[in-house]
Amino acid sequence: MTSPGVYLREITDDNRDAVCALRVRRRQRRFVESVASSLDDAAAEPEANPWYRAVYSGDEPVGFVMLSWNAPADPPGVTGRYFLWRLLIDKRHQRRGVGREVLRQITDLVRADGATELLTSYQPGDDDPGPFYRRFGFQPTGEIDDGEIVLRLTLSGR
Repeated sequence: MTSPGVYLREITDDNRDAVCALRVRRRQRRFVESVASSLDDAAAEPEANPWYRAVYSGDEPVGFVMLSWNAPADPPGVTGRYFLWRLLIDKRHQRRGVGREVLRQITDLVRADGATELLTSYQPGDDDPGPFYRRFGFQPTGEIDDGEIVLRLTLSGR
């Protein structure tokens, strides 16, 4: 299933409250931080080169994505130069292809920026996002970072 009309948009004073109001399902809360918490993390960790956007479907915010974007090599506490730090799709918009479309757009953007890989991680547990990432092509690296399983998506040129 595809989700047409999905695009990334900057977070501004005009849309910040609506984006911060997005929520995942109760059972998913232990796997992904809220948008407000994510924005706080971005502000607290500038060395990770945080890059974030609201995810829109038409005129409605439906998600949030945050990456470490071309982070300097080996800053303390940062895993990889391009790292998918947060991906949140609102509970009302899940299972419609939105998350997959966001990943497609993100991988195109980081590939265009010269990246050869995109990393992410997740906390293992019941209903964790691991299968979602593996279906997209991410593979475990064998590393564990702060209790999270690290995954790599190899980006080939197009």
